[in-house]
Amino acid sequence: MLEQSHDFGQELRRRRMAAQLSLEQLGQRVHYSKSQLSKVERGLKRPSPELARLCDAQLKADGALAELVPVECSRPPLPRPVHDDEVWLMQLGKDGSSSFRPVTRRDVIAAGATSVLTMRAGDPRLQSSVDEGSETVVDASRLMFDQFRRFGQASGPASVLPSLIAQTHSLEQLALRTGPRTRRSLLILASRYAEYAGWMAQECGDDASALWWTERAVQLANAGQDTGLAMYAHVRGSLISLYRGDVAQAAQLATRALESTAPSRVRGLAAQHLAQSRAVEGDYDSCMRSLDRARELLAQDGADADQPVLGASHVPDVVSMFTGWCLYDLGRPRQAAESLDVETRRIPEHALRTRARYGVRRALAHAGAGDIDQACAVAGDILPCVRLTRSATVSADLRRLSHTLRRHSRQASVRALAPELGSALAFSTAS
Repeated sequence: MLEQSHDFGQELRRRRMAAQLSLEQLGQRVHYSKSQLSKVERGLKRPSPELARLCDAQLKADGALAELVPVECSRPPLPRPVHDDEVWLMQLGKDGSSSFRPVTRRDVIAAGATSVLTMRAGDPRLQSSVDEGSETVVDASRLMFDQFRRFGQASGPASVLPSLIAQTHSLEQLALRTGPRTRRSLLILASRYAEYAGWMAQECGDDASALWWTERAVQLANAGQDTGLAMYAHVRGSLISLYRGDVAQAAQLATRALESTAPSRVRGLAAQHLAQSRAVEGDYDSCMRSLDRARELLAQDGADADQPVLGASHVPDVVSMFTGWCLYDLGRPRQAAESLDVETRRIPEHALRTRARYGVRRALAHAGAGDIDQACAVAGDILPCVRLTRSATVSADLRRLSHTLRRHSRQASVRALAPELGSALAFSTAS
């Protein structure tokens, strides 16, 4: 690691001198102190990937500096989900806690759990009544899904996850007892519930469960003859890998989905995640090409309007929003802030989780651009949403914001925000 820091320091100094910039001048452009940059150049301080990308952009290094400080994956790889002959065990505590665990039927019998209270819904005598009301069940469940999504925007993910699990199971069981006319609709709807459960599991910080539910969504969709969803598992896996710091795996999964025959929306979402991966790698041109591809594919989306949309549903122009965040990762925080300022104003007022996510990123972009007072103002406005929605992914960006603001701890706006920011971080960690 010291050798890597030394290599970066030497290359940074060479490029800085070629650009005829002093340490102080470069520090002013990337909003790091002269002393910090001096330690990095001498190999005494390890450069962060963020600093590497900022310097890369300012010195027009075309990714050469960013390549010397890759993002490291600090967590072990996740096991592949298993869905063989499973029984679902869900436990709800009066203290508000809940847990979900898939186990095999053999394990249940071995544990002596035969006395567990069960409610059987498989009575064949109910077949005709289910068939007669199947369209009503589908319509009602579809409306409920929209309400669950709205509920998930205004509450912690742990609050909505048990209901999503129960509804997925109910729809799957109903599909088994209906005729072929509505079985497909019920299975596809169940797959969307399972996909959203996967997203809420990731918001809880449980990546393994997130992958499990995504795989379950693919199985249900395949059973409902919606084979296009199979590649969506790679899209979700790509996003999870990005948050875990495994950029190479994220790019590989996104590329696999993008080059598949999946529906245009799935491929468009894959192109967005590939753009994010290229941005983290510091590859501006490749990132912009992927974003253009994403916009082209999403514009071709011919998805059924009666089915819930895959991916973000509360962002009016998702590609423009992703572009803003990619610009930040590319070391262009001022451009990122300008883009995110525009796009975050278009988020619906009720979409508190989405507002929290992109509000924190907007604050981080302003902080990276040196607009510290504006960054603190944005963060102060959005912290109540952060506390309310308890998102593990938002908390990751909030920690990055806190780290960035600590470099400017003498500013009055940073000191004023510090107690509330610290409380929000402690609250999200405890959750």
